[in-house]
Amino acid sequence: MKYDVRQLMLLDNSQIAEDIFDMRLKLDAPDLSVCCGQFAHVYVPGKTLRRPISVCDASDGVLRLVYQIKGEGTAIMAKMQPGQTVDVLLPLGHGFDIDPNKRYCLICGGIGVPPMLYTAKQCAEPLVITGFRSESLVILQDDLKAAGAETLLCTDDGTAGQKGFVTDLLRERIDEIDEVCACGPTPMLRAVADVCRQAGKPCQISLEERMGCGVGACLVCAVKVRENGEELMKHVCKDGPVFNAEEVVF
Repeated sequence: MKYDVRQLMLLDNSQIAEDIFDMRLKLDAPDLSVCCGQFAHVYVPGKTLRRPISVCDASDGVLRLVYQIKGEGTAIMAKMQPGQTVDVLLPLGHGFDIDPNKRYCLICGGIGVPPMLYTAKQCAEPLVITGFRSESLVILQDDLKAAGAETLLCTDDGTAGQKGFVTDLLRERIDEIDEVCACGPTPMLRAVADVCRQAGKPCQISLEERMGCGVGACLVCAVKVRENGEELMKHVCKDGPVFNAEEVVF
């Protein structure tokens, strides 16, 4: 895993939904290679630990990080202004393995939607199924369509798109695709993995765990996986955040 600390200029930091912000940073390093599904570790002034944020996009010289206010750290991030310099450690983690000859279905829920925009850009005509609790939290639909994705939307309360869950739509379309990539809450990932297992479709899932160092030196983000019939612990930050679904012990 090759990463570096970079001082990036903040271009924009706008609110796009309820407690959700779209941070755009200038990437002035042509040698920087970011894979879909990787994340950035953002330094927050006054806080000891950095905040891990999935890469939403890394195109045209701009790093895009879409995040949700969940505590003091992200609340400070939301107050950062254009022109500021942001200390970012990236690119971190193991991302999605995309085969250009396959058709993918990208399943994402809530704040798990942002990393799927950059992932969609690496796929040929992907199907993207997004799920949110309600209309006030819906994000990135136009961006996904502009990336060439067929998009399907559902909400828990039916205020936008189809009422129901992402797995309902996945079951309807599972025979049309070769592989699934998913990012979102753990119950959603477990349900998506079950659908894929029953249909015999490979599935990659991006896990979210609390992180300390972000580079595999601490034990904060340990997750249980199964390899060769044995259970062992791996780090979400270093070995993931993307794992093959059949490896993860939910």
